[in-house]
Parts: sequence; C-alpha cells; structure tokens
Amino acid sequence: MTAPTLEGTPGKPVASSLRWIALGAVSLGVAATILNQTISNVAIPAISKEIGLTTENATWVNAAYALTFASLLLLMGRLADLVGRRKIFITGLLIFSASSIVVALTQTVGQLVAARIAQGLGAAMILPASLSLVNAVFKGRDRAIAFAVWGSTIGIVSAIGPLLGGWIIGVSSWQWAFLINAPIGILTLILALKFIPDSKDADARDGLDVLGAILATSALALITFGIIEGQAYGWVKTLNQLSVGGLTWTYSAISPTAAALFLGITLIISFLLWEKYRAAVDKPVLFDLSLYSVRSFRYGTLVGLLVSLGEFGVLFALSLFLQSVYGYTALQAGAVLATLAFGAFAGTAAAVRASRALGPAVALRIGMVLEVVGILWLGWELTPNGSGWSLVAPLVVYGAGVGFATSQLAGISLSQVPPAKSGQASGAQSTSRALGAAIGTAVLGATLLAGFGSTTAALTDRGVTPAVAQQVTAGLRASAGISFTTLNKKPNGEVLVAGAAQGYSTAVRGAAFVAAGFITIGLGASFLLPNVSLNGRKPEEAAKIEESVDQEPSVEPTPEPSLEVSDPDDDLIKV
Repeated sequence: MTAPTLEGTPGKPVASSLRWIALGAVSLGVAATILNQTISNVAIPAISKEIGLTTENATWVNAAYALTFASLLLLMGRLADLVGRRKIFITGLLIFSASSIVVALTQTVGQLVAARIAQGLGAAMILPASLSLVNAVFKGRDRAIAFAVWGSTIGIVSAIGPLLGGWIIGVSSWQWAFLINAPIGILTLILALKFIPDSKDADARDGLDVLGAILATSALALITFGIIEGQAYGWVKTLNQLSVGGLTWTYSAISPTAAALFLGITLIISFLLWEKYRAAVDKPVLFDLSLYSVRSFRYGTLVGLLVSLGEFGVLFALSLFLQSVYGYTALQAGAVLATLAFGAFAGTAAAVRASRALGPAVALRIGMVLEVVGILWLGWELTPNGSGWSLVAPLVVYGAGVGFATSQLAGISLSQVPPAKSGQASGAQSTSRALGAAIGTAVLGATLLAGFGSTTAALTDRGVTPAVAQQVTAGLRASAGISFTTLNKKPNGEVLVAGAAQGYSTAVRGAAFVAAGFITIGLGASFLLPNVSLNGRKPEEAAKIEESVDQEPSVEPTPEPSLEVSDPDDDLIKV
C-alpha cells in the first residue's frame, strides 16, 4: 500500500481529508494500548483461576508490561525521529497485536510474562510515535482539534476499559480481553499503511547514542520497578523475598526496591551528565536537553507528571469498593465507572471551543478544577450504605474535567517544540506521565492500606473483640480489600461486614482526597504554562486570523525545521 508523504515546506500541513483519516488510525493505535492496560486489571482474577497464578505471579503479569512500557518510551521516541515515525508506529503495532494473541494462547506463567513484555515493547513504540505524528502533521486551527482527539482518547478509553473488560470476561473468557487487540490492530494497520504520512528529523546526524540508551532505559526500568513494587517488597527494609530467574534477594536491611530506586536515580544522573557531554562535543544524543529551555515543554512535562499522580489511580480503588461493599459484579462496577466517559466526551468538545476563545492553558485549568471538584464529590458520596447511582453525577463532572485536561495537555507541551524534535519530546512527555501514574498508584495504594486501619476502631465500636478486629483489618490490608466478600460467612458476620464497610469507605475516601490534592498541585503548576494557542499565538490573535482565513491554515510565526521528505523511490505519494 502507498501512503502520503509529509511535505518539507515549513508550516504546510498534509492536505485536507487524508490527515483526519491518519488521525483516526493514530487514535485507534493509542486506544488499543490504553484498553490493554485497563482490561488486564479486570482479567487478572480470571487468569489466576485458570493458570494458577500466585499473588507474586499476578503482580509480575502487570509489572512486566508497565516496566517495559515506561522504560522504553524515551528510546522509542528518539528512534521515531531517526528512523521515521510511521515506521516505528507500524512496527510497534505489529509487535503489540501479535503479542496480544500470544498472551491469549499462553499456558504457563513464564509464557504470559514474556508475552506481556512484548506487549509493553509494542506499546512503547506506538505512543510517542503517535503523538509526534500529530505534532508534525497538523498545523493552524486544526491542530487544537487533533491534539484534543489524541488526548481525549486516553481519558475516554481509560473510562470504558473496565466496563468492556467486565463484559468480555462475563460473556466469553479472559483470552478475548486480549484477542480484541487483533481486529483493532488489523484495522489500524490498514489505515496506517494507506494514510499515515512518514516524517523524521531531517537534520539529525546518523547514529544512535547507544550508551545513553542503555543508561536511560536501565534507569527508568529500575525506578519504575521501585515505585510499583515498593509496597510489596518494602520501601526501606525487605518485607517479602524477591526471586527472579532463579536469583533471590537475600539482604534484609535493604529492600530490593530501595536498591532499585537508588541505582535508578544514580543512572539518571549519569545519563544527564553523559547527554550534556555528548552535546558539548557535538555528537548525536538520545535526548536533546535543550528542549527543556522551551517553556511550554518544560512546564507541560511537569504538569503532566503531577496530574498523572492523581488522575486515574483512584478509579482502581473505586472499582474494588463497588464490587466489595456494594456487591456489584465487575460488569456493574464497570458500568458505573463508564459514566465518566460521557463527561469526557462533553468535556473534550467544550475544551476545543474554550481553547480557541481563552487559550489552551485556561482550558486545561478549567479541566483540572472540574477534576478536583469531581473527586472531592466522589469522596463525599462514598458511604457504606450508599449506591453506585449516587456516584454517577460526580463521575460525569470528573470525566468532563478529564476531557478538558487530557485534550489540552499534550498539545500545550509540544506547541513550541520543532516538529523535527517531536519524537524525543513525545517520548519524554509520555515517560513523565507513565512515571506519574506509577507513583500516584503507589501512593494511593499506600493511602488505601493505611485507611483500612480505621476498620479496627469501627469494629470495636460495634462490640467486636480487639483480636478479631485486628485480624479483619489485617485481612483487608493483605488482600487490598478483596477479603471483605468473605466476612459474611464468619461468625457474627453482619457486624463484621458493617464495621469493615465503614473502614473500607474511609480508606477509599482518603485515597480520593489524596488524588484531589495531587491534581490541585498540578493546577498550581499550570500557571507556569504560557497561554498561547497551539500555533504559538495569543488566543485573540489566533481568533482574528481564523476569522480572516476561511480555508487556508494559519502560517507559523517562525519557520520550523523542515522534515525530511521520503525518498521518491520509496513508492510513497506526495500530497
């Protein structure tokens, strides 16, 4: 199949209709990776039952994907600039789709973890390549819409993922929760081969900074591991034994996660010093540190990390709460959480208009305010005797905030980044959000476990002996609340359920308030962002230009570095 080629003329976009089809293909690819992440959480119990996963096995099924994904984003973003964004996107799509099929066919824990690593590799190629393609293809007034579509895809799919996962597993099997990626991948591949234009950094020198790639990838893998497994293995001292590939961590005074965090931070510092040296001697670098001199990118990356700390971690705790305390099935809990998607749809549409009228930074802040209000409202409604329906309104408000915020954040971060550097900038922006999500999940998980401590007091107030109360509390902490469903089978079960429900609601409410706090900090940081349109102008200036030019896209205020035109012998059609 042939594909359009991105012209090298500064400020000139790929012609009209084709770019919107390309955006659809890019968004489908992103949707598949996000859907995979959310559905896998729902599928773990069913996988555990069929394959016989231990708690540690189940942890590694998710950790293998998260570690690979987060650690490779920066490298894949740079490769997209060097090799070509379309090539990296398509290669990642093929790896991701094939490994999803392998996941469904696995019979052992080892096979499953290996396939999840391959999925992480494919997803790490898809995400930064997709964002840099949007940044390179769209100009003028269409750019805000394109970034809104890309960003809102993440928010909306994250919301409907649990519902779709619960439905698939309910009517079929856990294998289809992963096999669904195959038809999505095939459709995306067809569209990508035909309509996505290729582009890369035409000014880049040949050669990859191999040592920089090793340092960055190793550092990010170690830091991600330390963050997501700190609760399991101990933040300082070893709590549980870690065995990987026949090797066992034997030091009790220092946990494996503490060692991983220390080594990871050391490698990150080494990476930054190495990149600075390479740039000083005029050699190719993995990541151009001068990008942090770009105000929108510097503060956009910071805000992305802060927002990710609290944006979606609370939904996992909320899903468990609905199934445990309210007795909902996974499908019913998913249906409640999916109402967030309705708000996200409305928020995304409103955000495009608000961005044009007020500027993207203001639209972003509106979204973050709505997110904080929605999460605080959720916390207020989380009572032991409540109903999932009482959570619908705050979830819609929260979803509207997600629609506003996610549709603007990526666009703001890359708005002043030259398209030639968009791959590595996209990789860095995606990495910051992935690390933020990992940190946020770890902190919210610790908050949830600490909140279960109130169960002891709630039970003793109801006449339960301290020994039994402490036993119930310990069970809730050890199972992340899942043991709640077994309490009604114990002696004095009604009292145990009532007290544990009180403690559970207190724990989830605490996690919600912490999440709101994270987003509030991000809201404060957002005032450091320049409030310019995605074309680099003030909103009122951009609006005047759009009124005066009916069909032609806006011209960039300063010429951007040209993008390499694909080789005419490559059988690509210029448009």
